[in-house]
Amino acid sequence: MPTPARVVVVPDHEGPLTVEELNLPDPGPYQVVVKQFASGVCHSQLHQMHRPRVQPIVLGHESTGVVLAKGNKVDHVKEGDHVMVTWVPRDGEHTDRRPEPVTLDLPGGATARAQNVFTWADNERTDVTAIIGCAVMTGAGAVTYTAGVKKGESVAVFGVGGVGLSAITAAAVIGADPIIAVDLDNDKLEFAKKFGATIGINASDVDAVEAIKQLTQSKEQDMAGRWVSGVDYAFDCIGIRTTMEQILPSVRSGVLGKRSGGTAVLVGVPQTPVELNASDLLVNEKRYIGSIGGSCRPDRDFPMFLRWFKEGDLDLDALVTQRYTIDQINEATDALQTGKIAGRAILEF
Repeated sequence: MPTPARVVVVPDHEGPLTVEELNLPDPGPYQVVVKQFASGVCHSQLHQMHRPRVQPIVLGHESTGVVLAKGNKVDHVKEGDHVMVTWVPRDGEHTDRRPEPVTLDLPGGATARAQNVFTWADNERTDVTAIIGCAVMTGAGAVTYTAGVKKGESVAVFGVGGVGLSAITAAAVIGADPIIAVDLDNDKLEFAKKFGATIGINASDVDAVEAIKQLTQSKEQDMAGRWVSGVDYAFDCIGIRTTMEQILPSVRSGVLGKRSGGTAVLVGVPQTPVELNASDLLVNEKRYIGSIGGSCRPDRDFPMFLRWFKEGDLDLDALVTQRYTIDQINEATDALQTGKIAGRAILEF
């Protein structure tokens, strides 16, 4: 039978988010109905709010909850299971089935589209673990899987919000050194040190690229006879043009006949075009790659992140810095938009 619910909706016109009361339909064969415990407020949702759309959108893609109902083809969870919700397929390696789109009938006759989300069963804390399904997975996964950072390699992370702090955490767990945090706010840079950052660079005070090079001078020379400097890996966890263009020159040049250059990793969702120095990419044999969802596979990786949390390597209690109710959703997104969220904000239901 239909399930009464309150959901956050981005209207199909300019205006604040609304909280709508509606009935969720019975789940399809491969669907589940999940009652939420907590949900992360993600920066990518700001992009959804500000880009053009043809119909209302239901927000939410990282959370914890309990399964209320399931379809007859669902066999990995059952009613009553506590689950984590994410936007990456739980086990995409072993299925080619694509998720069915979900539409919800809103009061007044409009129809809203809900993005695809997936469930992964667990019995852990139901509040701070909500952010594993996006922030942690995206940042920590980019370091661990997309880049494959090794112990002793150097890392720079541009943007130390929830995703960037998760990237720093993973770099610290791996044993990267140094771990350079880049942001525009001294308080955030100091906060990043709690998660493993060894050096902070305020890009509003200095040229971040030059500062990184000064911190990473080597005793090698490139093919032009210049001293090699820069980090092994630079991660853009923001996605604006400035940072997208800064990460490539921030990584070290290769040494011809000896080794390749460093790797720039785009993690933040890009909102503008970007212009790269193709000569730097070619001659210095650097790499510029993208990372979506941290190249993660929830069935494989969520247990690892939960283990980090249990063992104290991933401080989710510190990472979650603000808590809101569903009726405060506009307050939460405004705070995120204006840079007032030091780590990650969650909604608690």
